[in-house]
Amino acid sequence: MKRFLSASLIVALVPVFAFAQMDLQPAAIVKLTKTEAITVKQLKAEVEKIESQTGKTLKAADRRQLLDVMINEVLALQAADRDKVVVSDAELNNQLQQARSSMNSKLGRAPTDKEFEDAVKVETGLSLADFKEQMRRQFTIQKYLMTKKRSSFEGITAPTEAEIKTTYELSKAKLVRPDTVRFSMIFVPRGEGADAQKKAKDLADKLAAEVGSNASKFDEVALRAKMPNPAFQAGDGGFLPKSAEASKVVGTDFMEIAFSLKVGEVSKLLENQRGYQIIKVTETYVQKTLELTDTYQLGSRATVREYIGNMLYQQKQQKIIQKATEELVAELREGKPKPPFEVKEANLNW
Repeated sequence: MKRFLSASLIVALVPVFAFAQMDLQPAAIVKLTKTEAITVKQLKAEVEKIESQTGKTLKAADRRQLLDVMINEVLALQAADRDKVVVSDAELNNQLQQARSSMNSKLGRAPTDKEFEDAVKVETGLSLADFKEQMRRQFTIQKYLMTKKRSSFEGITAPTEAEIKTTYELSKAKLVRPDTVRFSMIFVPRGEGADAQKKAKDLADKLAAEVGSNASKFDEVALRAKMPNPAFQAGDGGFLPKSAEASKVVGTDFMEIAFSLKVGEVSKLLENQRGYQIIKVTETYVQKTLELTDTYQLGSRATVREYIGNMLYQQKQQKIIQKATEELVAELREGKPKPPFEVKEANLNW
């Protein structure tokens, strides 16, 4: 009986071991400056990531194309290492800081280390360490491309005034700023649990009674939020456009009340799932078609002319990047007498 059970267990495990062994087989081997394998497991992980993002199953031709992209990345990294093109820790930290800064506008403050790490996990599915390594690889390839194809990028010219005006005329129908208000806010978070929520409601009612409809009282209460360990928050709520998209974010009640107020007027106590708010309108803007000299986006300094000019420049730059990338990939993949990589076609049938 023992012999039978042992034999049965071995037979049952054979497919599992075979599957694991297959995952460790190379899908391709890159050997520009050293031998480096891209395993079937690595390819499968990338396939699964894309399928998860798109909700579509990749066909064999798509998987083969993805493998080519992975080969190109390894070739570029080996070439960068060969030509001593490296990304310093300072350069990497600068890129990370830019990523963190993009969260400032969403939170209204600098994110904590934990908030940033959690956001990276949600957005990319990677730990912060793996995200840093991915950034280093990507930035190294970008830097290598810029180094090898420098002359191509130096030839990019700024768009002319005529090009900007032509684009403006063609885009004018879309360059409309809707009715917009800017407001300050006093906000009491709802909290978790019955006790915390009762305290939040009591505090919100107390603040609302203190402020009433008095703009000066609103400012006095808002200043107290800057004291150490405040029980509520206050500050600039930003610009609120009168649009369907914005209404989905703030809610129709909030939208209606915000646009019913004049500059300097204070709202009643408002409530949503996050907590309680009192707002004071500080600026109003009527709908208008933007001119070239107007600010493209309220709260920024860039004019419509600068925005269009930057967009046209980026379009030119993107064309150069695409052309330079294609040239560099062709150069890296070319080899005499054989290309510097080998695809293991037999291992791709899964």
